[in-house]
Amino acid sequence: MTSLRQPLRIPRPALYAALALAAIFAVVLILMQRPPICACGTVKLWHGVVHSSENSQHLADWYTFSHIIHGFIFYAAAHFWLKGDARRWAFPAAVLTEGAWEVLENSPIIINRYREATMALGYSGDSIVNSMADIGWMSFGFWLATRLSARVTIGIAIAFELMTLILIRDNLTLNVLMLVWPVEAIKVWQGAALLS
Repeated sequence: MTSLRQPLRIPRPALYAALALAAIFAVVLILMQRPPICACGTVKLWHGVVHSSENSQHLADWYTFSHIIHGFIFYAAAHFWLKGDARRWAFPAAVLTEGAWEVLENSPIIINRYREATMALGYSGDSIVNSMADIGWMSFGFWLATRLSARVTIGIAIAFELMTLILIRDNLTLNVLMLVWPVEAIKVWQGAALLS
């Protein structure tokens, strides 16, 4: 019988590397001329109106739950696939992956894809504050996964997916599906929320 792998831990050098990577991504977003904060001129802890110009502009919104799940997924991937000394660098690898997504998500190709294929008709990308907060929320999810059992982590992820599906007609699963393989019926169903 094989023994279970020990939970991943985040050693101090890996934490410093992750912080350095986050800083590099902030610089990249600045060079991409992303807006530093919401055009409204404020930074809110929470903005809960999905269909507004302030969505994806503040520290947290309904999509924050997806970023926490990203952390769960990156932890699980590292836990099962990385071996030996590579496991020490799982957290910076997660930050690298999330940061790369934030850069890609704010590129014209993905912004236009969101506009064409999803309910995000007026989406113009994230503010830098929101992108950095998204990296932070993913990091929180990763850290949480180091402390919780797999069963509890999976339960939280399912609860987040169901909650956002019910409340905003969107979640990580639908977001990925609609980006990769748009389904017109889902787009119509999500758009119906705008009319209600």
